Amino acid sequence: MPQIAFLYLCANISYKEMPVLAFPHYFSGNAHVYFMNKIVTLSLSMLCCFGTSCCLEAQSLLPKPQSAAFQKGTFSTAKPFAVNNEAGDMARNLYTAPLIEKKSADSKGRAAVFRKSDAAKGREAYRLRVTADSIIVEAAAAEGFLRAGQTLGQLAATASKTAALPSYPCCTITDAAAFEWRGMMLDVSRHFFPIDFLKKQIDVMARYKLNRLHLHLTDAAGWRMEIKRYPRLTRLGAWRTDASWKKWWNGDRGYVEEGQPGANGGYYTQDQLRELVDYAAERGVTIVPEIEMPAHSEEALTAYPEYSCTHEPYKQADFCPGNAGVYDFLENVLLEVMDVFPSKDIHVGGDEAGKASWGNCPLCQRKMREEGLKDVNQLQASLIRHFEQFLESHGRHLIGWDEIVEDNLQKNTNVMVWRNVDESKKAIAAGNRVILSPGKFCYLDSYQDAPPTQPEAQGNLWTEYVPTAEHAEYMLYPRVLAIAEIGWNGTKKKDFADFRRRALNESELLRGKGVNAFDLKGEIGERPERSRAVKHNALQAKVAYNAPYGKPYPAAGETALTDGLQGGWTYGDGRWQGFIGKEGLDVTIDLGKARTVSSVAATFMQVCGAEIYFPASFSVAVSADGKAFKEIYLSENTVEKTDKPGFRTEQFKGRGAKARFVRVKALPGAFGGWLFTDEIIVK
Repeated sequence: MPQIAFLYLCANISYKEMPVLAFPHYFSGNAHVYFMNKIVTLSLSMLCCFGTSCCLEAQSLLPKPQSAAFQKGTFSTAKPFAVNNEAGDMARNLYTAPLIEKKSADSKGRAAVFRKSDAAKGREAYRLRVTADSIIVEAAAAEGFLRAGQTLGQLAATASKTAALPSYPCCTITDAAAFEWRGMMLDVSRHFFPIDFLKKQIDVMARYKLNRLHLHLTDAAGWRMEIKRYPRLTRLGAWRTDASWKKWWNGDRGYVEEGQPGANGGYYTQDQLRELVDYAAERGVTIVPEIEMPAHSEEALTAYPEYSCTHEPYKQADFCPGNAGVYDFLENVLLEVMDVFPSKDIHVGGDEAGKASWGNCPLCQRKMREEGLKDVNQLQASLIRHFEQFLESHGRHLIGWDEIVEDNLQKNTNVMVWRNVDESKKAIAAGNRVILSPGKFCYLDSYQDAPPTQPEAQGNLWTEYVPTAEHAEYMLYPRVLAIAEIGWNGTKKKDFADFRRRALNESELLRGKGVNAFDLKGEIGERPERSRAVKHNALQAKVAYNAPYGKPYPAAGETALTDGLQGGWTYGDGRWQGFIGKEGLDVTIDLGKARTVSSVAATFMQVCGAEIYFPASFSVAVSADGKAFKEIYLSENTVEKTDKPGFRTEQFKGRGAKARFVRVKALPGAFGGWLFTDEIIVK
């Protein structure tokens, strides 16, 4: 299934009791889109020149409104009309200004009316009616008028080549947001992107009514926000020895002083970020900053090693939670963050803490004794609770990845679910708000199309493998449109054909305006093998696992390798079964009765960035009783790392051997890692 189809059809996994739902990234290496250098401003005046057919544009809104009916005719701004702005400044925004500020001496009864009305339920709700003689916009709050203006921008079409004189199709639209949080994540740590690039993405987000830009500002690869109290965070922590994250991560992982030869990276000053916050707010987008703690902090702990357990640079990834100075340091950082970002929500990460030294650190052990903590997991929980309370005392709310669910969280804490949607149930049961960003659906660092045809990859847009602004846009669009559609409309009834038609229009529009969107019309689509079941002699046969499959990638469990279903392009699609460890793949298939076995085949994938490799050996053995086996095939291969993913079929094919049991083994090579296969085909 193409990635945009997968996102559209699957991404709105939800529970009715969720107070908040979001689909921010398939963009960060773990998806947030996070998800995104020429600047393109998609304002109302520019949008009105998109397309030439008023009728086509009118029926191509994305995201789709909750209710929309279109009639014949248009309201043309080329003809005189009056403006009646009963809502005052509430109705005046970047998108409605071209209408509100229009001057006309002789309106001849034609008018654009902006009216405050409680009939539009919800802060972002609005009602819009366009006739040949009037435009009437009603909303209860400024956010509603803003969203109405964004819809008008998409509706606008020109009767001439002059973009300044748009026409609007006659229609009646009643609209509101399905979900409060509709966002994407951008990882600017792994690869730094300039402010103008962020503005460009905000413009695109605004067109599709996305309202949260989650900026992953800190990680091992670089600290990207100026902190005046701790200047070495950016003087050293923002600069590394290689521009490519991949080369740096697999090399020396060194940091370089700002201004020194070979320094690669960058950071945003606080003034730049304040200006970006204002720019986003004008377009209805809130910027949510993320400052990682306690893990993913190698850059901070190289700049300030006294806050690690060993007090040595280049030794630790986690802050020392037993060190009182750590709390002062992170509180001071967050104070400056809050001074720049007015967002009610502040993201602190909280994921993937290795805790490597906590068990042996005297300070950590002392804190555990003082607080009666049983293990290092509770020590992390204590740290998270401290910063929950700290942020709450300043009128803010903490967001953390779903690893924090095990903690005793406060009610106002937001849990961003990335590992498993089931984690959301725990958070909801505890009374927490949930933001859904499951990697399977919402991480936009995966391949757009058939992997062999695509640039190297892995919504949140994690950018380990996304080194340039152009590549980031290629990964983001048009997949973000599926997230936008679900976040705004809810899409209780999905119509992918309709959505794809609109996404094709928008993809071409974006490309025409300088956004390097993936060319959706030229996509190859899903791996052909996934769409057809395969018949063979082991179909539905019982499989005994001599070595277990990896719990994170069970596929269909013990029936996965003989169910006749093959996988698609991605290992997380629920059909590829993963094996980790030196035993690799080792299974015995019971054919039910003695058969002539002349072919045994299994397809493997390789995605080196995810530590998935082809097997170094593949063997087939047969048995009449399931005890005494005779090896009938063995192939051995040198496993080499590749930039792009690949697929390889290992196959025994020869003179038939009579057997009831078939044992298949595939062993990993020197790199270790995962083995993935989807079906063992016996003929």
